[in-house]
This record gives sequence, structure tokens and C-alpha cells, in this order.
Amino acid sequence: MDRPALVTGATGLVGGWLVARLVGLGAEVTCLIRDWVPQSGLIRDGLIDRVKVVRGDVRDQALLERALGEHEINTVFHLAAQTIVGTANRNPVSTFEANIQGTWALLEACRRSPSVKQVILASSDKAYGDQEQLPYDESTPLQGQQPL
Repeated sequence: MDRPALVTGATGLVGGWLVARLVGLGAEVTCLIRDWVPQSGLIRDGLIDRVKVVRGDVRDQALLERALGEHEINTVFHLAAQTIVGTANRNPVSTFEANIQGTWALLEACRRSPSVKQVILASSDKAYGDQEQLPYDESTPLQGQQPL
């Protein structure tokens, strides 16, 4: 697999595992990194030395368009988000900016990029709210309740 991929949220738990797997498969990985997180798997495990890094914010559409074009990205994995419920409740505006505005900016940048062929977005189980029947599947109704 030599396909150029962009991973947002690469310093998060799932992002670090995804980057490790993609690198292991031979993908050419570019990571969008806003904050330096030394305890993240990406940095702690030395994966940072095996990927390209774009420093910036997922809300910056111009930066995203430049990164997609310069790195000739085919596949985008979007994991960047505020996922901690307590933090989201204390900071709802910045949470909405990161999660909603960031996703919108990324999708628009992807739409405008001729090289992007696929976009994979991750979400949280928080989108389903409290459900009587588990596990969730694609037919489960969305009942998000966070941030409060």
C-alpha cells in the first residue's frame, strides 16, 4: 500500500494506532498535528520520524487545501476532535469549533482537491446517546446529548 494518506488526530489514541498500522502497511502518511503531545503513541513510539508532519489546526481550510495538494493525498482519515465529555462540557464553543467547523473545513478542502479519492470519518459512540439495545449499528438512531 503506497497510497498517500492524511491522518488528522494522529496524536490521539485511535490516531496513533491507525498511523502505526498504515506505516506498517507501507502507506505514505502525513499527519496534521495541532499540539505537541509527548505522551502520544505517535511521538512516544517514534512513529513521528516515519511520517510527514503538517503543523496546524483542522479548522484552517487554506492549510488543509495546501497540505492535500502538496502531499498529493488520496485518502483522508479524519479523527481530530474533542472527545472528552468533561472538557467538551466545560468548553462547548471550542468543542463545536474543533468538531463541527474542523470537519466542515476538512470536507470542503477534500471536495476542492482533485487528488482526494476517499474520506473516512470517525465518530464517537456519544453520537448514539443512551440506547437500550447494544451493540450499536448503522441503523441505530442518533441521540447525541453532549456537550450539555
